Amino acid sequence: MLERYKIYSVFDLLLEYYNEGRININREIHKQRTTYHDPCNYGRKSLKTFGHGYFEEGRIITKACAPNFVDMEPNREGNYCCGAGGGAWAMPFKTERVFYGRIKARQIQETGAELVIAPCHNCRDQIKKSLNQEYQLGIEVKYLWELVADSLVLPVKN
Repeated sequence: MLERYKIYSVFDLLLEYYNEGRININREIHKQRTTYHDPCNYGRKSLKTFGHGYFEEGRIITKACAPNFVDMEPNREGNYCCGAGGGAWAMPFKTERVFYGRIKARQIQETGAELVIAPCHNCRDQIKKSLNQEYQLGIEVKYLWELVADSLVLPVKN
């Protein structure tokens, strides 16, 4: 049944629009050093479950919008969890979440990034609201789609 339908993720959609020229990006808006966080669900879990992990798509889009890009080490399948996975962000275990996110905080610090792109809502909230505060990262955190929206060149209507 699923063969009848094309299934899209936000990664597929944004990459298709970008590659087809359906969206135009202003590369001058995000000049700060930027890094990309590989969410567990979109990366390793998707790879294991569906045979395709979303590792490259988010990087391609991020680099298109923010050319001063630096990757975390390790990255892709080897990247560390932010500590909010498995529903931990919604649970009352902040101390544990922040503790398990310490490696992610160190990874971010080591990149020297001022902007972190986190496609997953749990990851984005953990990095932005917990790790940023607890480890004084001093960073801005955006969703992937938010980065694209902020980078769009809108057509001028006469």
